[in-house]
Order: sequence, then C-alpha cells, then structure tokens
Amino acid sequence: MDFSKLISSDIQNYINQNLNSDLTKLLLKKSPFPDVSMQEIVQQIKGRKTAEKKFPFLTKEGIIFPPNLNLEQASSQSTAEYKAQNLTGKSFLDLTCGFGIDAYFLSQNFDEVTLIEQNPQLISIVENNWKTLGRKAHFINKNLEEFLENLRQAQIDNFNKFDVVYLDPARRDQQNKKKFLLEDLSPNLLEIEEQLHSISDKIIVKLSPLIDISYLISELKNISEIQIIAVRNEVKELVLIIENNLSIGNQQPTTIKCVNLESNEPEFLFNFNDEKSAKSEFSESLKFLYIPNNSILKAGAFNIISEKFGLKKLHPNTHFYTSENKIENFPGRVLEIEKIEAKDLKKGEKYNLVSKNYPLKAEEIKKKYKLNDGGNLYLVFTQSINGKEILRSH
Repeated sequence: MDFSKLISSDIQNYINQNLNSDLTKLLLKKSPFPDVSMQEIVQQIKGRKTAEKKFPFLTKEGIIFPPNLNLEQASSQSTAEYKAQNLTGKSFLDLTCGFGIDAYFLSQNFDEVTLIEQNPQLISIVENNWKTLGRKAHFINKNLEEFLENLRQAQIDNFNKFDVVYLDPARRDQQNKKKFLLEDLSPNLLEIEEQLHSISDKIIVKLSPLIDISYLISELKNISEIQIIAVRNEVKELVLIIENNLSIGNQQPTTIKCVNLESNEPEFLFNFNDEKSAKSEFSESLKFLYIPNNSILKAGAFNIISEKFGLKKLHPNTHFYTSENKIENFPGRVLEIEKIEAKDLKKGEKYNLVSKNYPLKAEEIKKKYKLNDGGNLYLVFTQSINGKEILRSH
C-alpha cells in the first residue's frame, strides 16, 4: 500500500498542529488535502495520541497508525519490553503480528525475523513503520493456518526450526464477544499445539488475564513458565512459555512469575505446585498490614506469599497479611496501621478506602460515615479471624 501521501511533510505538519484539536469538530471540516480524507487524518491524530501514552517509541514522523481496534488490541511498550528480556537467538517468528508492538521488542536480539498477519492493510502499515524505524523482517500476508501448512510441506526438505515462535490468539468472536477458553480462541491452541512444537522448541503465547491458570496447566503440555504481567496494579496479560525440552521424565513444575510494572515492587516467583502444599497461619491485625498487588492475587498465591515472607494471614477469605515487624521487598502495599472503632471516624475526613471481606462496599462505607475520598491515609474495613476490623494507616 502507498502511504506516501499520509507521510508527506504537509500532512504530518497538519497532524502535529491538530494533536489537541476537538476531533469531532475536525471531522466535520473539509480536508485541506485533495487526496487524503479528514477521516484518515483524524485516525492518524488518534493513533499519535494513543502512542504518546501506550507506545512512545512510535511518536515520530513517518509512522502510520491503524484503526482504533488494532491500537486497543496492541500490547503496550512497557509489557512488550518486559517480555523481550533475555530473549535472543537466530530466528524469530510472530504468527499473529497485528500492529507489531510485541514483535518489534521481542525480536530485537534475533538475526532473522518473520512476521505473519492476515490483514493486508495492517501488515503494510507494520512494514512501513519498521522501515521508518530502521528494522528488517520478512513481512508475510497470510493467515496462520495457511503459513503453518506451507511450513509443514517444507519440513520434508531441510527445515531449520525457529528459535522462538510467538503468538497472540484473537480473543473475540465475530460478535465482538470476549472468549476465555483455549478452544474458543483463534487459532485454537489445542489444535495447533503439535504443529507449533514441530517448528520451534520455544513457544511464547500471550493470553487474556481472565483465563484460569489451573485450567491452562491441565490443558497444555510443557508450560515451563507463566508470567502474570500487571501495569500499575492492573493485570494486563498472561504469558505462557512452552518449551519442548520438558520431556515426560524431566517434567518440571511450572514457575509462576508475578510482576507489577511501573511500580517499585519486586517480582514474585513460585512453583505452581508449592501453593497447594503451602500453609498460612492466621492472626488478628498486628502493627503492619500487607496488601498484595493484583498479579499475586491473579496467581492465587494466597498461602505461598504468607509462607515466603513469614507473614500471618488475617482470615481464610481475606487475602491481607500482617506482622509485628516490617518486612521489606513485599510485592504490594505495606501500611503501618492502628485498629480503630467506627466512633473514632469524623464526618468529612479524607481516606483512601479499602473494603475486603466486609459486609459493606467502599461506597456504602463512605456514605454511612460521611467520609471523603483522597488524602494520604488508608482506611481498611476487613475481617480477621477475630471478626470485623477497621484499620487506619498512619
């Protein structure tokens, strides 16, 4: 596809001048350029604004942005950079390239890069952008199944495996409904699992954070690691590392790696099987309260975190932890607290309200005690083995 008009200096200048314009009003105007519609220009402005927050490496002239849905579905730069850590090799294959953010970072330490994308416009956009950024790859406009079939036929000859194969299966159906079972994804991982193993010994798969981890481990073979990636405490992705060299006799427990990017919190690693055997001790709240980040909660690491850090758990259904002395390097929020009574609360006081395993939600508590949001203090309504507790940070 020819993007020369869109990347011409006149249009790029017009885009730069209108980055803060009201796009609804702009759409109603006539395009000042005869060969480029106002819809196309506005799409580029939207893309540039998204890039500023989500993938700042693309905020330069000569970059083309696809429609909104492709921008939404693309990984952020921070999650892509995290996944790329320690990945090196000769050949890298991305079977579901999309807008190419993951591919750009994951493949940067590989000699040969192959990108597969069934949408012709999208692969052309990626090719333009990579050229602008000075990166090389083989850009192939095919659907994944056709490409794999071509590879299968080629394997009769001397076929060199790819060092790493990456894929991000589509998680929506034609009605745009989200899907969370492996057999509902496109491609169906269970159907192409053997084929993938035949072309690479290392497969990396990005999945929805809503997919259940126990289910994944029971359905897919040879998962060596599951990364649970949160950004500022919002879980964004589950990433599976599947390795061929985990033969039946050499089956290692799956490592779960929890990370909260753009925070100062350390990663937390544990073996999936260890959570089943880990035991928590319970206690009423002591001097310090520990609130695990959401990657830990998604991992279901409710007892292993208590055991590894030597913390007491408040209650079987309250995933908060406590200690008399402060424990450093906890992957979450640590508060120095005091127990208070409801009568100690004053109307109009400002708190960051937290309600866990408590009959009232945070909004209901706020109304009942006439409290306001904000400030530096936390007010936690929860339950320990001794019953309901109100805890205030200081």
